[in-house]
Amino acid sequence: MSEPAAIRTENLTKFYGKNRGLLDLNLEVRPGEVFGFLGPNGAGKTTTIRLLLDLIRPTRGEARVLGINPRTSPEEVHRRTGYLPGELALYEQLTGKEVLTFCASMRGGIDWAYVRQLCERLDIDLSRHMSELSRGNKQKIGVLLAFFHRPELLILDEPTSSLDPLVQQEVHHLFREATEEGRTIFLSSHVLSEVERVADRVGIIRDGTLVAVESMKTLKDRALRRVEVTFAQAVPTDSFAGLPGVRSVQDNGTVLRLAVEGSMDALVKALGRHEVESLTSHEADLEEIFLSYYGVTGDEDAT
Repeated sequence: MSEPAAIRTENLTKFYGKNRGLLDLNLEVRPGEVFGFLGPNGAGKTTTIRLLLDLIRPTRGEARVLGINPRTSPEEVHRRTGYLPGELALYEQLTGKEVLTFCASMRGGIDWAYVRQLCERLDIDLSRHMSELSRGNKQKIGVLLAFFHRPELLILDEPTSSLDPLVQQEVHHLFREATEEGRTIFLSSHVLSEVERVADRVGIIRDGTLVAVESMKTLKDRALRRVEVTFAQAVPTDSFAGLPGVRSVQDNGTVLRLAVEGSMDALVKALGRHEVESLTSHEADLEEIFLSYYGVTGDEDAT
């Protein structure tokens, strides 16, 4: 029998009164992958996570987490899952060690040698009270609490928020180590550069509706490349406008600017018929791809 999906939803929907939070989400996250769940604030990312963990109940539809229905067996889902909420709230009067000990006792014990290793890697001081910690240091303890029991599935809502770059890099190493062990990461974020760096696949959500699920490679293959070519002398633009993959051509004398989707082969062969002085190609990054799904171009703001 094949291993169940780490996460599977069928028409998962949540309304808050008359306001839509999530509409007919059909999503499958594979075991052992880092899945990036992208959308600006208010798009439905946190609603999805809370439904998966049975922190709120759906209006209709259902979810399976590690093959389990979270509505009927939430304790089993929580036992096998590590969760970092987007708005972390910890006991302010306790030290980090006391918070950790309390959470460990609720889970029936943990590997303290592994905890010490994580504390060293993330530069965590457990001796201080939570009320004394900066937001970034509290976030590090939140990451620790998500990872410390080596869960099969990590559900992380904006995990590197407020972390300095070196700690962010260490968290990314933890992601890869987890997936190398066959564990799964569901990463909700609006930090596009982070998702681009670590995700295997990406889902893009807009106004509570899933608009795309693709591998990072497929997204980039479909994205427009910006190509600028400088010729020794002016060339006719007609010979480029109709080429396969060329979506737009701008002519500025001896300089040609093109937007190209997919293979560059036809364009390169056409360029070979002219004297080219320079050529630059800019591959679209995830931010440009993301904005294209939101119907935003140039300097407009998607959030």
